[in-house]
Amino acid sequence: MTNILVVDDSKVSRTVVGGLIRNRLPQAAISEAGDGRSALAMALEALPDLVVLDINMPDMSGIEVAEVLRAQAPQLRIALLTANVQDAMRNKAEALGVPIFKKPAKAEVIDQILALLGPA
Repeated sequence: MTNILVVDDSKVSRTVVGGLIRNRLPQAAISEAGDGRSALAMALEALPDLVVLDINMPDMSGIEVAEVLRAQAPQLRIALLTANVQDAMRNKAEALGVPIFKKPAKAEVIDQILALLGPA
């Protein structure tokens, strides 16, 4: 079973992303976190197959979460999904080897993110 963690401070965004993933991978187990600290704890405990992170969150950004995950669980597949792609964030993400995808979360974007899982 594929385990995916969806992280966004917006419940609406988590619901949309989770729904689009479920449409494509009905058997996937999807967990949600509403902030970076919870996401970090959940990801390090469960070691999901994929972590989808919003960048702009209060307290701890998606980039900060990705940095810690890269250091502590380098095997995790991580995708950043954000409406606000600034050059500084893009550069940090590239340095971490984490792809950035642009919101809104549409079918094509989710397909690109799920491609990170590799062949079905």
